[in-house]
Amino acid sequence: MQKSIFYKYFRSFAAVVAASILVLGSLFMIFASDYFKEDKRETMEQQMNITHSLLIANAEYDGEQNRVVINSSAITEGFETLSMLSDSAVFFTNSSGVIQIWCEDGSLSQPVYTVSPQVLQVIDQDGSYFAAGRLDGLFDESYYTYGQAIQMNGTSIGYLFIAEPSSELSSFLTEMIKMFILSAVAVLVLSVVVTYYSTIKMVRPLREMAAAAKKFGQGDFSSRIEVTSDDEIGQLAMALNNMAQSLSQQESMRRSFIANVSHELKTPMTSIGGFIDGILDGTIPPQEHKKYLRIVSEETQRLSRLVRSMLNLSRIEAGELKLNRQPLNIVDTICQTLFTFEQSIDQKKLDIRGLDVDKVIVDADADLIHQVVYNLIENAVKFVNSGGYLSFSFRTEGGMTYVGIRNSGEGLSKEEIPRVFDRFYKTDRSRGIDKNGVGLGLYLVKSIVGLHGGDIIVSSVQGEYTEFVFSVPSAKMKTSPIVTGREKEYGVNSSGLIPVEQASEEPNLQETDEKVSAKPDAQ
Repeated sequence: MQKSIFYKYFRSFAAVVAASILVLGSLFMIFASDYFKEDKRETMEQQMNITHSLLIANAEYDGEQNRVVINSSAITEGFETLSMLSDSAVFFTNSSGVIQIWCEDGSLSQPVYTVSPQVLQVIDQDGSYFAAGRLDGLFDESYYTYGQAIQMNGTSIGYLFIAEPSSELSSFLTEMIKMFILSAVAVLVLSVVVTYYSTIKMVRPLREMAAAAKKFGQGDFSSRIEVTSDDEIGQLAMALNNMAQSLSQQESMRRSFIANVSHELKTPMTSIGGFIDGILDGTIPPQEHKKYLRIVSEETQRLSRLVRSMLNLSRIEAGELKLNRQPLNIVDTICQTLFTFEQSIDQKKLDIRGLDVDKVIVDADADLIHQVVYNLIENAVKFVNSGGYLSFSFRTEGGMTYVGIRNSGEGLSKEEIPRVFDRFYKTDRSRGIDKNGVGLGLYLVKSIVGLHGGDIIVSSVQGEYTEFVFSVPSAKMKTSPIVTGREKEYGVNSSGLIPVEQASEEPNLQETDEKVSAKPDAQ
């Protein structure tokens, strides 16, 4: 049978409380017994001083016979009085330990008894004797016995003893045990009640967390755990809520991703299948075959680009893509890429600006940075207006090189700016212009730049221009930066529209009347 954490915790706590009470009771009894014995010793020591004075007062030294003469009747009377008052036995022995005077309960007797030499030796060495016991059979039950040596004129005349029953200790301890047991039971009951309800209160959020985690495992991320404290359990609840929120977002993104991929794959595959079926069944006449096969080829290339981009993204997100960093002149990379689009540039009669600079050396993966530059220039050439311009800028600051790629044209709206780096996102205008794109280019650019430890920002003024500025680590070489001015500019980050100076520290944000910009959200 599975035992819940409630019963484990409750049982452990109850056991600890019971063990603590037992240990505390044992220590208390030991200390109480020691205290009682010490108090009894002090009391008997005071009685001994009185008895000692009485004995000395009733003893005389006979110099002629060189012995001490004791007034036995006076001493016996005094011993009897002390014995009745303290309920004790008082007896006197000679120097050999043989009892000479014995008084107990008001009766006088002189039994033939000799105190053990070991007891006398302790008195001679320590000055006194105190112990509990039967004194080698003298008593029928246990007594506390206190003894001292009696001296007169420097000569030992014998030993004086006082003995009291030790049953008082047993009675004392019995009463103390009764009081302790009553207190312990009350404390134990109170502890059990408090522990029971506190354990229930502590375990309740854990049970709620377990139920919520079970729903999370089934794919339901809507449950949230109420946070009622800021301790470790409260922090765990907050962590689970944050995890549920993150998983919900990831699940939403996953579903959106699958839907987008399915849509992007379905469109070209439908076109390819339709045109090929038309050629095979004769619906498309032979003289049109070349035209439609060219369309099939373009759609196939589109599928290939989509698959390649998705594979690259998958490798980046899985951490499997390793950078091959090396010094790279990014100006040469841009020039080589521009030659690829030479035909489109000539057709639109574009003006190329900002490439009359020295070498700009960065520390990056040449192939991946070429893909970044290619995607950004492809977008710039695709959406630039006829007779417009492409402008490039470079700046090195804080160990990072900032590269700006700007194109004139209609620009982006404030609503479109924050979403340009989303997967499969295409603006309404770009859907009419870009027939072959799948909306993964800028998301791939953002991922590659992030893999290099850089950042990217887009800024735009509708009807004027759009500019992307990305940063990559600089190589340990001097560069020739080009810095342009700024007027009043506005950007967009996760908090909304703000001045570009706050939105990003990237350079090359040129003078405009009003400008919006955005950095991609970290994912």
